Amino acid sequence: MNDAEIRKSFHRKGLRHYRGRRDTLVVDELGLHHGDARADIAVINGRLLGYEIKSDDDVLRRLPGQVQAYSAVFDHVEIITCACHIAAVRRMVPKWWGITLCTRGPRGAIRFTADRRGKANPNVILMSVAKLLWRTEAVEILSKVGETGAALRAPRQVLYERLVELLPSAKLRSLVRSCLRERTNWRCRV
Repeated sequence: MNDAEIRKSFHRKGLRHYRGRRDTLVVDELGLHHGDARADIAVINGRLLGYEIKSDDDVLRRLPGQVQAYSAVFDHVEIITCACHIAAVRRMVPKWWGITLCTRGPRGAIRFTADRRGKANPNVILMSVAKLLWRTEAVEILSKVGETGAALRAPRQVLYERLVELLPSAKLRSLVRSCLRERTNWRCRV
């Protein structure tokens, strides 16, 4: 099974309950840390959910970096993997990550079976969450909380630091999720 087959099947089967929900956005290839890493699939609603796919064709060389990037941002993470990687994946991902095994059924369909149920991320890093925002979104949020003038023209990193400093964790995370859901052009440069 390759990535495209797994992704298409998981969208159809594993994410079907998100279809048509106005409060939910499903995005393929969500950039993390300004594009240093990409989440294969992200679900954005009242939580931020990340899905990483490891197909038969993949190697696990990049997985440690992906674990770090996903764990900094997502409220819940699930890795979808084939039997050839399952033992290594169990060792490499945090205990709070969910693991889903994908196999091919007798008629060729891809099946998804929970190997390990995921739990809530105990250590979301607010700066990493803030970095999901585009500069214009960060400026808009800061202006709404009273920042003006030169503070709004600061470099992007300074804007993120100010957001983390000014806003409580729950509020910042909620505002970031709202901005992500409201975006209309996902291919714009940050």
